[in-house]
Amino acid sequence: MAERTTHRRRVTFRVLAVSLSLLPFVGFEFGLRLAGVGEVREADVPAIGFQATYPLFELDEAGEHFKIAESRQAYFSPDSFAAQKSSNEFRIFCLGGSTVQGRPYSIETSFTTWLELSLNAADPSRKWDVVNCGGVSYASYRLVPILNELLAYEPDLLVIYTGHNEFLEARTFANLSPVSPLSQVRTFNLLRSAWSSESRLEGSGQPREILAAEVDALLDYRGGLADYHRDDAGHQVTVRQYADNLKQMIDLAHSANVPVALMNPASNLKDTPPFKIEPRSDLTVSEAAEFETLLQQSRAASGVDDRVELLEQAVTIDGRHSGARFLLGHAYLAQHRPAEAREQFIRAKDEDVCPLRMIEPLHDSLRRVAESSATPLIDVRHNFESRAADGIPGDSFFLDHIHPSINNHQVIAQLLVDQFVAAGFCHPQANWEAIRDERYRRHLATLDTPYYAKGKQRLEGLTRWTQGRANKLRDGTSLPPGLD
Repeated sequence: MAERTTHRRRVTFRVLAVSLSLLPFVGFEFGLRLAGVGEVREADVPAIGFQATYPLFELDEAGEHFKIAESRQAYFSPDSFAAQKSSNEFRIFCLGGSTVQGRPYSIETSFTTWLELSLNAADPSRKWDVVNCGGVSYASYRLVPILNELLAYEPDLLVIYTGHNEFLEARTFANLSPVSPLSQVRTFNLLRSAWSSESRLEGSGQPREILAAEVDALLDYRGGLADYHRDDAGHQVTVRQYADNLKQMIDLAHSANVPVALMNPASNLKDTPPFKIEPRSDLTVSEAAEFETLLQQSRAASGVDDRVELLEQAVTIDGRHSGARFLLGHAYLAQHRPAEAREQFIRAKDEDVCPLRMIEPLHDSLRRVAESSATPLIDVRHNFESRAADGIPGDSFFLDHIHPSINNHQVIAQLLVDQFVAAGFCHPQANWEAIRDERYRRHLATLDTPYYAKGKQRLEGLTRWTQGRANKLRDGTSLPPGLD
């Protein structure tokens, strides 16, 4: 009896000793969870590297201005800034893709130009210089090295508009390690991330994914649309990478004491049908036949109520068919049901097998990163939706699927001015809007007919590009004119 009691005491003592020794770890783990540090995505996001990186800006021959390097002008429009920053200059760099550049036109009608004109009209006590760093087809991961370079040029503010281009390049996640059961332990994730990052800095470890020095978009090649297929796992990794890229840029800027403003991009929901449609992969033969019958009947239906009923039955069978979702959205609009219509247009966008518009998980990640880092978020998307008659922006706001019209670039500039005023960067003089409007008018008068003709030509080329009808072939040659 005495021996049994002694044994029980020994076991109890050992359990207590082990428990007490684990208390610091448990406390540390609990603290990481409270702080939101060490989530699984921080350990499992594959790192991205490039075959080579080249400066975006170079000094001109006189050594007086930094200008976009000629070698980068296939993707960036020419812009420049003074090598010697003046004492009253406020320098803003705007990073992003073709929307920032002002495509299908160029930076002359981008929101960056309207922003510079507006700020100089509003607050002439400063020399406002807004530099356009919008690269055609540039995704967030390609902006990270650019932002790192810009920190050497004495920026006062960085503006980031990115999210539409995350799926343009061929990506492979085959070498992504499977999620370990230990990845549920925040301490493990934190240590693994620290080790991985340190090893890459020291050169003893390599990023898991190496991309070409410049953009190599799938749609830049004839038939590129055929390369897109549904890839849910790849999308999840891309979304995690997007958040990681945003965090990295914000951290780089904050380490240099440079403020950042993020922008929530807008998309043409109402008047852009999906670019590529794929049915559910697990449909039975009978389900596929029934779906096609319902879709055909909906197109032939004379009444909107019948069309809605048929399409609702169709999406019950195949909710991943983006085309049926898009048709149902328009049918709901015909029934004056804008809330339901918007939901269907968003589902159509997110189920598009060729996602050339920012999907909802990316929007969600953007908002989370902005909130967790206390970074201002200028919500372009919400502004466009609030001004649309039915809350669903379409062709009256955009020139295509994502690129705003010139007057809506001016709206974006005004949103930025409002943010800068609220942040205390800009102190507008009285009646400055009248001065701005006159400067807008004079600037527009400098743009000749060829400027708009070239924009129209680019828009036509962009339409062919989204249809997989680019002229470039895989062997690097191009189709002769007229064979498009």
